Amino acid sequence: MGALYAGALRRGDPLEAVYPDGRRETVPVDAWRGPLLPADESVLARCTGPTLDVGCGPGRMAAALRARGVPALGIDTDVAAVQLARAAGAVVRRCDVFGHVPGAGGWATALLVDGNIGIGGAPLVLLRRVAELTGPAGRLLVEVEGPTARSALVELRLASGGAVSPPFRWARLAVHDVGTVAALASLRVEHLWEEAGRWFAALRAD
Repeated sequence: MGALYAGALRRGDPLEAVYPDGRRETVPVDAWRGPLLPADESVLARCTGPTLDVGCGPGRMAAALRARGVPALGIDTDVAAVQLARAAGAVVRRCDVFGHVPGAGGWATALLVDGNIGIGGAPLVLLRRVAELTGPAGRLLVEVEGPTARSALVELRLASGGAVSPPFRWARLAVHDVGTVAALASLRVEHLWEEAGRWFAALRAD
């Protein structure tokens, strides 16, 4: 997975997610490498206080926050993503959200955007962990799938050219399931919103 994703980040190689049933879906790496996307502003405006961008990728959100004077740290496990994010002006640390994260328990806001609710293939486990990183007064801003989508846990592969990655666990969380999963993580849905065809949830400790 790492080499294919890194190639897409560095060189713009086409990248697809391959589902167990053979269905393929383009991974929009070019969009993540570019300027702010439609609806990003609606998320950035809700980032109050020091913000942790989980799975920051090439860093457009963390860089935008820093440019606005909002203390922000991006974290990612991919070397290429970390290098590109730093080049974009973001403050980034290469680390795993489930490992040691600087400032754990003290972040005012945490971001899970661009499908990163899928990290590890277990949204409930991920939300519980990110809630630990923000602490009892923190807020989680999570991008989810729209109302016509279904939540799912899958084993994906990445494909680029003729190369295919080993399988890895991923998840999709639909907006109509956010409340249930949040409650299991001792979180409540503070707000749901849609902007430019993208769906988001703001979560706080229950």
